[in-house]
Amino acid sequence: VQLQASGGGLVQAGGSLRISCTTSGHAFRGYTVGWFRQRPGKEREFVAGIRWNSGHIYYGSSVKGRFTISKDSAENTVYLQMNTVKPEDTAVYYCAADRNVILSSIPSSRAYDHWGQGTLVTVSS
Repeated sequence: VQLQASGGGLVQAGGSLRISCTTSGHAFRGYTVGWFRQRPGKEREFVAGIRWNSGHIYYGSSVKGRFTISKDSAENTVYLQMNTVKPEDTAVYYCAADRNVILSSIPSSRAYDHWGQGTLVTVSS
């Protein structure tokens, strides 16, 4: 599964941005797709995940209520809508996919086998 994250950029604090994760050559059916982020000097952090078939969703505590993960089956794309962004949301955002992650709790990044290249989101204060 080859993943591509896109849509990152510069946004002011309090604003909104939507980033996307697409796959080429393989559909997301049967996979859990997750968003992680990595801030400078920090470990990779789980942001949100969606189980493609069931639609089950799980959020990391730092973004719950502000970010929304969704899917578009026709476009085979997973989105992360980021609202009320804060400077501490500045990070490289990665999408990942795996068949075996079930999202009953916050998953480790090590649970995901397939990763995209990341897209940089910068929030200015």
